[in-house]
Amino acid sequence: MADSILREFIIRSLAEDIGEGDHSSLACIPSEATGNAKLLVKEHGVLAGVRVAGEIFAIVDKDLKCEILLLDGTEVSPGDIAFIVSGSQQSILKSERLTLNIMQRMSGIATSTHEYAGKLKDLKTKILDTRKTTPGFRLLEKEAVRIGGGTNHRMGLYDMIMLKDNHIDYAGGIERAILSTRDYLRKNNLTLKIEIEARNIEDVRKILAVGFVDRIMLDNFNVPDTLAAVREIGGRCETESSGGITLSTIRSYAECGVDFISVGALTHHVKSLDMSLKAF
Repeated sequence: MADSILREFIIRSLAEDIGEGDHSSLACIPSEATGNAKLLVKEHGVLAGVRVAGEIFAIVDKDLKCEILLLDGTEVSPGDIAFIVSGSQQSILKSERLTLNIMQRMSGIATSTHEYAGKLKDLKTKILDTRKTTPGFRLLEKEAVRIGGGTNHRMGLYDMIMLKDNHIDYAGGIERAILSTRDYLRKNNLTLKIEIEARNIEDVRKILAVGFVDRIMLDNFNVPDTLAAVREIGGRCETESSGGITLSTIRSYAECGVDFISVGALTHHVKSLDMSLKAF
């Protein structure tokens, strides 16, 4: 995530939380009081968001000092301490909830991604995220996927052409959707990659007959049909499996030889990793 975008996100998030002031801290903590707090991990998982936490502390109070003990991507266990922050007690308390909200969610995503990626560590298939992300939080969620060992799919609607079922139906079919897209890219001097969704093996054949695509998404195919589609495609373009693939089935799909498997659950069905910021 670009520094300027991250800074704007943090400032907006702090304003949402603090409003006119942290009255709880102002009411009982002297402005001159200083102290320390540690980020305590309470579950097994993969740590993510340490970099962001450092930016939060710097924005809240440039005099806060953050000693990083564990880096993003570290496999952690209960009792591990990710960092120690020192300085104004009021500033630490202002930073606490935003830091935890971000780190717990990012670490949950990184942990889940790591588990999925571990199923395929000896295969060529890469794990992809999707656009099923929290509005306003996408870039950090996708950063967490990378930290966990996954690969980012497109970031948004602007950096890849992806012709899904509704695009195809609105355009009047597979051939029209592909040819119209090719003409659009030429007219606008764009070099975006084209991915198109196939709903069955017959769709795969139609797509191959037209050509001009970089990747075919095999949407909601079962394992035997996926294997048949990969053989039909024969390396003429990239392949991606998608739709309802779980930890228990992902390896079976990967063994069919697909290049990518996209898993929306990485970012939209996440259990946050439990941790706390404890004063000491």
